[in-house]
Amino acid sequence: MDISSLIQKNETKIIFIILDGVGGLPVNGKTELESAYKPNLDALAKSSACGLHIPVSYGITPGSGPGHFGVFGYDPLKYEIGRGVLEALGLDIELKKTDVALRCNYATLKDGLIIDRRAGRISTEKNIELTKRLSDEIKEIDGTEIILKSGKEHRFCLVIRFPENITEKEAMVTDTDPQKEGKPPLEPEPLNEESRKVAEVAKKFIERAKEILKNEEKANYVLLRGFSALPPIPSFEERYGLKACSIAVYPMYRGITRLLGMENIPVEGDIKEEVEMVKKAYKDYDFVFLHIKKIDSFGEDGNFEGKVKKIEEFDRFLPEILSLKPDTVVITGDHSTPSLLKAHSWHPVPLLINSPYVLGGLVNAFTERECFKGELGVIPATSIMPLVLANTLRLKKFGA
Repeated sequence: MDISSLIQKNETKIIFIILDGVGGLPVNGKTELESAYKPNLDALAKSSACGLHIPVSYGITPGSGPGHFGVFGYDPLKYEIGRGVLEALGLDIELKKTDVALRCNYATLKDGLIIDRRAGRISTEKNIELTKRLSDEIKEIDGTEIILKSGKEHRFCLVIRFPENITEKEAMVTDTDPQKEGKPPLEPEPLNEESRKVAEVAKKFIERAKEILKNEEKANYVLLRGFSALPPIPSFEERYGLKACSIAVYPMYRGITRLLGMENIPVEGDIKEEVEMVKKAYKDYDFVFLHIKKIDSFGEDGNFEGKVKKIEEFDRFLPEILSLKPDTVVITGDHSTPSLLKAHSWHPVPLLINSPYVLGGLVNAFTERECFKGELGVIPATSIMPLVLANTLRLKKFGA
């Protein structure tokens, strides 16, 4: 249902927190959330409406893009937006209708096999050095302009700028990331006749980058992901009547929110700096989005204890956020990333909505098993925003 006709504005404030990849699976009987000492999260859960959400659909493992679009109320199956566009926007690249954007990884290639898809998570400083070298030596391919920009750690962005407008169909090229170590990199393959020219430019970029990086110990290869062109999409404010800002360290997530028209608040560092920025920005916005990344990173690395400690670190800062006395607080994840799997997964994601208008009192902690007992049940991610609006009294009655 389109709820735009029911929107009513008021002075309420919403803080919406994504603990990236927060959901997990038991190791020795307990998930990461169950193992973490997090008295503040648990206390908040006791007085909140809790439940679990399905990011895309049952059994579907979401990427970060679909995971975030779902919780923001945009059906990921309708708005299937490539990660390249999101990465480019997050790095403040002004995309044009002539552009194909890609999210890239530096990687380690040995004997024709990818032995590390993230090049040992090289430092951002090393990334900047390598990206400048590539940028200086690869300025055009087959009449296209090549634009490169460094991201965090092993990630960087490639934009292929054509002389004419590009459609989403023309950007339909397969990723080159094999998704597992010990496998050869894949070829960028066109998924239709129209995307053949993009695939050819991508192949030539890979070969030239490989030659330039061949003497690097770790980052001697590049993997290309998320071929995409700018899509049409309604803004967050148009949809919900909320003046929104986004506080996120990693470009991917800044790109998602920028695409939705949220104002990006520049921030570096980690949780402490992000929380300080929430406190500074709070008075100027109806909706403050805070993204916490490293919980997901530890999950992807299979580092159970690291993920537990990052959850505990966030918990220590939660009272500072709650001291702002927002009308509604939402805490959830964009997807689950169990350390057991070292990857995103299809499992439902814990969800907490705190406002004066919830039942509460049904759960004892913010964990997967406790949230299952909550009043929200198991819901699609796209139902979260209507519930948030209702709990801030921003939805009018439907019908007579």
